[in-house]
Amino acid sequence: MQRTTPCFKGHIVDLVSRCIYGGELIIRDGRIAAIERCDVEDSAPYYLPGFIDSHVHIESSMMTPVEFARIALRHGTIGAVCDPHEIANVMGTEGIDLMLDLARLSDFRFAFGMPSCVPSCNKDIETSGYVLDAQCVDAYMKRDDIYFLAEMMNFPGVINGDAEVMAKIASARKAGKPVDGHAPGLVGSERAEYAAAGITTDHECTSMATGRSAVQNGMYVLIREGSAAKDYDALSPLIAEAPGWVMFCTDDCHPTDFVRGHIDRIVRRAIADGYDIMDVLTAACLTPVRHYHIPMGLLQVGDKADFIVLSDLTPDFRVIKSYIDGEKVYSSKGQFTASRMLERSVQIQSNLVQHMINNFHARPISEADLQTTPRDVEDIIVATDGSLFTQHEMAAVDAGVQKLVVMDRYSDHARPRVAYIKGFGLTRGAVAQSIAHDCHNIVAVGADDKELVRVINRVIEMNGGVAVSDGHVLEDLPLPIAGLISPLCGHELAFRCQLLDEAVKRAGCTFHSPFITLAFMCLPVIPQLKLTDKGLFDSVNFRFVNHER
Repeated sequence: MQRTTPCFKGHIVDLVSRCIYGGELIIRDGRIAAIERCDVEDSAPYYLPGFIDSHVHIESSMMTPVEFARIALRHGTIGAVCDPHEIANVMGTEGIDLMLDLARLSDFRFAFGMPSCVPSCNKDIETSGYVLDAQCVDAYMKRDDIYFLAEMMNFPGVINGDAEVMAKIASARKAGKPVDGHAPGLVGSERAEYAAAGITTDHECTSMATGRSAVQNGMYVLIREGSAAKDYDALSPLIAEAPGWVMFCTDDCHPTDFVRGHIDRIVRRAIADGYDIMDVLTAACLTPVRHYHIPMGLLQVGDKADFIVLSDLTPDFRVIKSYIDGEKVYSSKGQFTASRMLERSVQIQSNLVQHMINNFHARPISEADLQTTPRDVEDIIVATDGSLFTQHEMAAVDAGVQKLVVMDRYSDHARPRVAYIKGFGLTRGAVAQSIAHDCHNIVAVGADDKELVRVINRVIEMNGGVAVSDGHVLEDLPLPIAGLISPLCGHELAFRCQLLDEAVKRAGCTFHSPFITLAFMCLPVIPQLKLTDKGLFDSVNFRFVNHER
């Protein structure tokens, strides 16, 4: 029986030549053998290189790489630039290797980097499960499956020429691989020094001033629209002002958001806002592939046949199909080619249950562990919806202020650290989780000590996960893989997270993504005031506030 050759005929979006024309793709052995120009109907579909998430931590989706890929393909994302530093902080290189091994089982273009800052600061500031030194980084930078040095969060170390920091950057440059940045608020001479060290991107720009400063110093700006940090409104003018110097990323995307949209959401917004379609798609599809040297096709003759099919190029476009190596890996009719990919996903999730990796030793606490005597004026962390930045306020503790707790998960004799926070709006109940960037100790916020103890001890009982009390009902989600990842399928995970979200809202919180916002309340490399397991930390002056809880 003669085999039918698929017909790939429609509007060809050539981002390399910046043009759109009617044509037919001829695919042989997983590559584009030829593109024949021809007339097509106006209603014909559009073929273009797939979307790329230019900076993401898969662990924030709480999914394995296999499930992440399966959900991403539904949205036209066929590749991602991934930093596994979340699991690396918990499990070291064992965690990195697990992510790499699982990624190889997916029909997806993963490009993993080697974490540069595990932990994000030194051990005197926070406790992590592992420390990855310059020698370890150097060994991984030589590997073919490592594409870049992941975000260099220790920007003071770069500017001050810290030997360990500079050795890690030197390893990447010697290997001919890019170095990702992380420099919130940096402008002027400090931005210039940071870029001059060889750092080529930044996803922490939150204003046109920081975005322009980055571009002026030869750095790509990754416009972030994650679950908690949303910078598109502030940075989108760069799409027109500096085309070719912009990429799109999600950074940290919660399951409830991820199943609804990904890079396609940013593309739709940019098209609706009237930005040039070629500039928008260049940021979404082309620039990440070129910058990170991802081995994937760009819809050119001889390239790997990696592409997506869209219904049109309006803000209402639909992702019809996604292809990798000329094979259909997603169809909007609801079939993954991948029945093989779906089968793989189910099998891998099942196998993971038998091979969990974790690093969790915390023991239950009591209300006495959380007792404090408020001063007349306290250092208060002020959290804001839609931002990872906090403010530092000196004020009295009142009804709008709750306790924030961080506790070392890696020790069986640690005591909780307590500070005060406002913004979450909890009027009752509490939230606790083992997702706490970047060291992933236990973090909790609550309206009273009894409920705080209840949710913290539930997380400890699960050896990692999320627990929410609305003052009455306790909802929880175990995360048995490093206290970060669930073996559940993506949509089941999103449903469970939605139940948690509803419980938080019943307790009074109005944040769009309370769990990711909470996870960043203990990351000392993002200003202004954060709480680590060592104490209250001033991220602007890079020192502890001089009193303990």
